[in-house]
Amino acid sequence: MIRHMMLAAFGLGLATATPALSQGNLEKLSSFKGTGTAMMQPIPQDGKRADSIREILKRIKMPAGFEIDLYALVPDARHIAVGPQGVAAFVGTRKNEVYVMTDRDKDRVADDVKRFAPSIDFTIPNGVCFSKDGFLYIVEQNRILLFPAAEFFYEGPDVAAFNVVAQGDLIPEDEESYNHTARVCDIGPDDKLYVSLGQPFNVAPEDKLDLYKKTGIGGIIRMDRDGKNREVFTYGVRNSVGQDFHPETGELWWTDNQVDGMGDDKPAGELNRQTEAGQHFGHPWFGGGTTRTTEYEGEEVPVDVVHPVVETVAHAADLGMMFYTGSQFPGHYKNTIFSAQHGSWNRTEPVGARIMVTHIHEDGTAEMKPFAEGWLDEETGEYLGRPVDVAQLRDGSLLVSDDLVGAVYRISYSE
Repeated sequence: MIRHMMLAAFGLGLATATPALSQGNLEKLSSFKGTGTAMMQPIPQDGKRADSIREILKRIKMPAGFEIDLYALVPDARHIAVGPQGVAAFVGTRKNEVYVMTDRDKDRVADDVKRFAPSIDFTIPNGVCFSKDGFLYIVEQNRILLFPAAEFFYEGPDVAAFNVVAQGDLIPEDEESYNHTARVCDIGPDDKLYVSLGQPFNVAPEDKLDLYKKTGIGGIIRMDRDGKNREVFTYGVRNSVGQDFHPETGELWWTDNQVDGMGDDKPAGELNRQTEAGQHFGHPWFGGGTTRTTEYEGEEVPVDVVHPVVETVAHAADLGMMFYTGSQFPGHYKNTIFSAQHGSWNRTEPVGARIMVTHIHEDGTAEMKPFAEGWLDEETGEYLGRPVDVAQLRDGSLLVSDDLVGAVYRISYSE
């Protein structure tokens, strides 16, 4: 009965797709069969490492009334998907694991963290996102998997799993790269799946542009939740690793990491707003903001370019972002954007490693400023943490992932 309910809720195509699945244990899982994988061992959540991270968090500066605490120890923690029922939260990585965090006693600290679906061989499962009706999507380097009811069937090593986009069909296999392969995903207000596809170069070469335009590499694609009717929604993206939809307008906003090697202070990073399908945001003719790339500097730009709403500090690496819709924070934070700056590598003076907040004005302009900072030691230039993503718990507090120390933090507010 459960199998039929899951298949019916997902839509057509899964029942007939099973014989074609051949990656590891996926064929067994899509047929609701066991794999013989051993039970998962929880990751210890206390000890010297947890104490050291809590000491670091004492350095974080935020507006009055806000507090930050250690929520969970999660190795290589990247993007976060909070289950819509508030049972568990899932964390992707740039390696080969996905983790699930459970706060069983509801003290706002995870007391159980373990690998999710350990019988599946993941490859850079960075992108995790939920539909409102409880379906978990995981976007890898070159595959998209679906886990129906993952929030309620994650305790054991085996969990129902299906291909949405089979291995090798998300991008051409010849375009697989170690660079810019951390995907993110969201379910839009149109109930379609939106996926970012970073292009693998610093600046995309001319001989790749037609292929990338056709496949959506260096863009954002969308498709039906069963993988059908795929189309390119966004063009001219270098490497977006953060996106969300405005809760009132439904417009897609997203961050973009820009070209390296042009100096400490250029080009700017980007926070973009997309108002309609098919818009072009400038790469490779623009390196970031209105700065032209050296490779295309003398060429006429052949497309109409939408420039960013906010130009961010160069090389700060703006990654995960979300609109705040909760009620715990003061009212002026409603519908603002919280985003993570991972921190620079291509800069003589490091910047970033902080959480930013962006207020959107009635005229459509926006202002971004620091919200939580202190992970970058101002005296030594040492990174004490590198925030990656932000996500909202059902109580209105925020989760922040950090892949340097391997942790997830919780930011809360009380008057």
